[in-house]
Amino acid sequence: MESVETLVAHIQGLSGSAEEVAQLHNLLRQADGEPLRAHSAGLLPFLANLHPGAHSLGFLYLLDAFVSSASNLRAQGGGDFLVTMADFLVSCSAEQIRLAPDKVFKNEVMQLNAPIRGIAPLRVAIHKIQTSSEELTPIHADYLLLCLLAKQYKAGLSILEDDILEVDHPKDLFLYCYYGGMIYIGLKKFTLALDFLHNAVTAPMSSLNAIAVESYKKYILVSLIQNGQVPSFPKYTSSTAQRNLKTHSQVYVDLSTCYGKGNYSELEGFIQSNAEKFQLDNNLGLVKQVLSSMYKRNIQRLTQTYLTLSLEDIASSVQLNTPKEAEMHVLRMIEDGEIHATINQKDGMVSFNEDPEQYKSCEMVERIDSSIQRLMALSKKLSSIDENISCDPAYLMKTGRERGGRFDYDDFDSVPHKYF
Repeated sequence: MESVETLVAHIQGLSGSAEEVAQLHNLLRQADGEPLRAHSAGLLPFLANLHPGAHSLGFLYLLDAFVSSASNLRAQGGGDFLVTMADFLVSCSAEQIRLAPDKVFKNEVMQLNAPIRGIAPLRVAIHKIQTSSEELTPIHADYLLLCLLAKQYKAGLSILEDDILEVDHPKDLFLYCYYGGMIYIGLKKFTLALDFLHNAVTAPMSSLNAIAVESYKKYILVSLIQNGQVPSFPKYTSSTAQRNLKTHSQVYVDLSTCYGKGNYSELEGFIQSNAEKFQLDNNLGLVKQVLSSMYKRNIQRLTQTYLTLSLEDIASSVQLNTPKEAEMHVLRMIEDGEIHATINQKDGMVSFNEDPEQYKSCEMVERIDSSIQRLMALSKKLSSIDENISCDPAYLMKTGRERGGRFDYDDFDSVPHKYF
């Protein structure tokens, strides 16, 4: 590569127009890696000659090369680096750093063993790089990983609550869904966790990947905890996933089969005999929650058969040790809205009731209306995406080739007349 002095001169001279920045980006990519890192020890004085706002792209590449050396990172001081990174992300040009989002400093934060201190700067970086809240960036997954490592699960909600409709790289989507599912598991929001893990399992894939396999393992466990069963693959799941996921998650499939029998002792024995495998996958904690949910599931089954039942009979049916334990489980399920029942403390009888919700309250009407509005907005967005795909020349050429170069008039029915 050229000398660092020459590269810095290029950065200072080519950080104006979009064409100049594109030219600069090519030069920086040529110098990136070993050529630039070989000079990492002497890069700090050159950074002082660059303005984070005016020379954002060049500043980002040089700072990344400087902190790629562990010795430089220690010499700079972890706290000083994090302050420099935060100041840079606040003042940098969004248009320039969008060209190199992979250079944002998650790995360096990990080296400092301070994931919690990288959360706020990476959140700023995401909003800088995004052109809209619907866009998935390469650092969404990095941000969620830092939230998981720091056990700051609620911090992850700031990006998980956005509807993502624009994805450039499949790996970014798989990691986003996997880490998002883990965030919601940490918050005990299992319904939302299932949504994210479901997306990772059913996303299009031409070959199986490790992220989808790990997502499916957790999907099985969370499905058992939340619903007591694992649903079959929906029709839109890729054939690759349908053929291979169960094979690579056999012990979890067997766990689901054992759970379906409703026998607590048998399930406990199965988990104990396979505890090492679950521990190896870092899923033993979730598996223990599956075991605990067996009591809840068996109590729910009783509500489908009996109108009243004594606490002693409940304890015997679901294999609890005492009526007092049965009472605690029933009370917890009533509080969580999982069953509707009343307990007579005098005679120890439990009466199972129908769902009292009549769907007439103002709160329920507002929730339904909010859901309808959201679905209407999503439908409108999907129609727009479908329209754009229908007009995409690459898509039309591909469908034409698959039919031997022949087009039917029906192919163009969904294409708006404004495009003709």
